[in-house]
Amino acid sequence: MIYFRYIRRPPLISMEASTVSEPAATRAYRVLEHMIVTLELAPASFVTEGSLIERLALGRTPVREAIQRLAWEGLLDVRPRAGIAIAPLHPGDWLRVLDARRGVEVVLARSAARFVTREAADLFHEAALAMQKAVISGNVLAFIQADKALDEALALAADNPFAARLAAPLQTHSRRFWFRYKSDTGLAESAEHHVALIRSILDGDEECAAKDAKKLMALLRGHAEVAATR
Repeated sequence: MIYFRYIRRPPLISMEASTVSEPAATRAYRVLEHMIVTLELAPASFVTEGSLIERLALGRTPVREAIQRLAWEGLLDVRPRAGIAIAPLHPGDWLRVLDARRGVEVVLARSAARFVTREAADLFHEAALAMQKAVISGNVLAFIQADKALDEALALAADNPFAARLAAPLQTHSRRFWFRYKSDTGLAESAEHHVALIRSILDGDEECAAKDAKKLMALLRGHAEVAATR
């Protein structure tokens, strides 16, 4: 049983509503990123810019901007005259992603505990509630969305755009590996570690937040080590 001590009041803004005013390029990025993370766009497969424009119905310019951003993050590989390749998934790369991610997550956790605002706290509450509902219903896709929202709350709370920009693509890659190799059995355990981190941040406990971030990264690394042996 998972207890969410700090999220009893209802959220102020739903995650769905928060995307309404986003620029078209940001919406295109979010949709494409989600499709890549959840393997709707299969690893190592090829797509065309035209097919993505038709699928998203958001126009050529925003979709192209989203493609360029995802290519910079290593999730897509744009190949002239050959199409767009979706990044492959090699189990051993999950370990490399987590090794790169661990330090910056600790920096973000410490800073978030120090600087968390009411606005960021509201986002943490909302993400944790969404994560709780996903665990109860066994809805992996909803859990993935809640995890993404939690990472965005962490970035806002930390007030360190340099660390946040470094962490974001690593978080996305890690989320994709987790969906591929652990989503069938890892919801409750992952939620417990995320909630512990949220609790420490909202308590303003920098040391505890850093320890909880390390514990979360250790949990993920354990999963990655198992995946690498398959």
